[in-house]
Amino acid sequence: MVNIFQGIVHGRTIEVVEDLGVEEGQIVEVQVKVVPINAGKPWRDGLRRSAGALADEWTDEDDKFLNEIYVERKRDSRREIPEYIFFLIPTSVRLT
Repeated sequence: MVNIFQGIVHGRTIEVVEDLGVEEGQIVEVQVKVVPINAGKPWRDGLRRSAGALADEWTDEDDKFLNEIYVERKRDSRREIPEYIFFLIPTSVRLT
């Protein structure tokens, strides 16, 4: 009988996530294949799982603070350049 189970390595022990369905003390053969953490899962799934993690601790003050940051970032910080630039020439200087 061949079944595939996922587990988590803790030192020299592998903690299997599911019930193996074998009796305690049964000798088994194990083949280990390292699976990347995000195998088959787009990065956005992690964001979805973590959404709302601070919901119980979030306050109106936090909303106000983030809104201030948002408004500050949207504010135009460029200086306006005048359309016409006038130069003042000292009277002691002669242009030829």
